[in-house]
Amino acid sequence: MATVRWRTDVFRLMQQLFFKRSCQEAEEFIRRSKIPSRVGDGSIIVTFDKTPLPSSPNDVVCPHFVELKWATGCRFNCSWCYLQGTLFRLPYGKAPHFKDIGKVKKHLKIFLAEVDTPCLLNSGELCDSLVAEGSEFSLTRNYLPLLSGTPHRILIVTKDTRIQGILEHGSPKTTVVSISINAFNVAERWERGAPPVLERIQAAQKLYESGFEIRVRIDPMVPVEGWQKAYQEVVRVLLQRVQPSRITLGSLRGLASTIRACRDKSWVKYLSERSNWGLKVPFSVRLDMYRSIIDFLREQGYQGPVALCKETLRMWNALGLNWLEIKCNCIP
Repeated sequence: MATVRWRTDVFRLMQQLFFKRSCQEAEEFIRRSKIPSRVGDGSIIVTFDKTPLPSSPNDVVCPHFVELKWATGCRFNCSWCYLQGTLFRLPYGKAPHFKDIGKVKKHLKIFLAEVDTPCLLNSGELCDSLVAEGSEFSLTRNYLPLLSGTPHRILIVTKDTRIQGILEHGSPKTTVVSISINAFNVAERWERGAPPVLERIQAAQKLYESGFEIRVRIDPMVPVEGWQKAYQEVVRVLLQRVQPSRITLGSLRGLASTIRACRDKSWVKYLSERSNWGLKVPFSVRLDMYRSIIDFLREQGYQGPVALCKETLRMWNALGLNWLEIKCNCIP
């Protein structure tokens, strides 16, 4: 029988130690830092823990989070999609592939019954969370209702606009929606097959007005000519329609496996800096992009958390951000 295995989340433990000073609360620190390592064989529910605690300037900051691995793949064709490399060895590649519904439900029910510490289950690490909408494998129809009455939530990560299933089967109490957007001209050039950015924002607006928590990823930012104006424009349009609970920024990056597998390599010209997470845009350019957009977000009245995705400790420090206070896309 599948059971839940546990581990200490070093990221969460460090955060607890940062915010709590009393030695009398040490046991509580440890308790709050316990997260499920996996359910059963880990093929459905597992903690993403590939990134160690950052200690040197070039270490990437990426907190550990719980994955709901119900599917893989995507029906869109973004030129830089890391699934091209990550799923390359699978016989179906990045084409949508869905796991047995019965097994997913079984593991999810065990998790919901045995884990009482509130968790956020990321359903979109290896797929677009709405990839199966309109089919028998639909995430919203099969799995969202199971969370009713529990302390847990599912994170939907998507570029899709087919949100009817969220409205019908989800609940603002148990469903968090994260939309991925980019500058309008960048999306038109490299995010082929995905809905236009304005349509993604409009879909998020409908969910926001229905009470759902909306998170936003502006990622990957690309230093195209006129990038500052382009990203300010999309931020302005976004904030006119939605007030995200948090915003996560990321810059263009390319793992070696992604670069090898992708057909359109025109975006690779922006990458020249080697890192622990593949090739990146040069540090000084990334710094300018992040600083510019963070300042513009504040100018536009956004006061929520802003975090960085897959960025180095050096970058966090250069921006005056404390990674111990991180509230990024994938964590509760």
